[in-house]
Amino acid sequence: MVSGKTWDEAAERWLCEQSHKASLHSDRSIIRWLDKHLAGLPLIDINRSVVSAVHHKKLATGVANGTVNRTLALLRAILLRAAHDWEWIDSTPKVRLLREPVRRIRYLTRSQAIRLLHELPEHLSDMATFSLATGLRKSNVTRMEWSQVDMKRSLAWIHPDQAKTKKAIAVPLNADALRVLTKRIGVHQKFVFSYKGDPIVQVSTAAWYKALKRAGIQDFRWHDLRHTWASWHVQSGTPLYVVQELGGWESYEMVRRYAHLSAGHLAVFANNLSSLMQH
Repeated sequence: MVSGKTWDEAAERWLCEQSHKASLHSDRSIIRWLDKHLAGLPLIDINRSVVSAVHHKKLATGVANGTVNRTLALLRAILLRAAHDWEWIDSTPKVRLLREPVRRIRYLTRSQAIRLLHELPEHLSDMATFSLATGLRKSNVTRMEWSQVDMKRSLAWIHPDQAKTKKAIAVPLNADALRVLTKRIGVHQKFVFSYKGDPIVQVSTAAWYKALKRAGIQDFRWHDLRHTWASWHVQSGTPLYVVQELGGWESYEMVRRYAHLSAGHLAVFANNLSSLMQH
């Protein structure tokens, strides 16, 4: 059944139906960009040519293939929902994603991390320290409420509806995490992290990028704090299955990418081969 529904109506309904998702903020940001090119356009007019134009316009902004793919994937998801669930259109154009290079894991050394924390403004430094201490995703840190923290038990928790995997996450609090929380007590009644009385929504601000530059750190995103936490754990001997549970990863394959950072458990087997060198 073909209707006269437009992109604007589809985007609005998508955001309404996704309001409970942790990815809502990201979806809003992508849709704001798509609106510049699709606003007012009937869904039946969004064909392969239009999708191709969106693809090239996004690529022309200089972003990485992964960023282009996230934009195209959301566009595809909305169109598929409009076709199959809402029955607003009869068919959807094919959306091809770009090839993404396999990226190396980006993490900081401890000395680099200390430099960065020193250069960040206090509210961002506290959040970054907490992220390095817990490995939590950005949204779980920015939205953390005091009701999710038990200082006496050195424990915090992420509710299922806040977790990417939709499963509750127990967050043991180490000394650094507890020091940050102790410092934040009384700053905001509801949220652990705030700035000038308001909860913090955006962390990748000008202050973040300026601090990175002063610290001499390049090619580093806020999410790489989570990679840094995982890398430090593996390098310190924490088993991968423990890192998986601590980090709230659903799949063991997600933590396998850190395996090469610790080969201590393999060292004993490396000497099983007899020497080729003559003594």
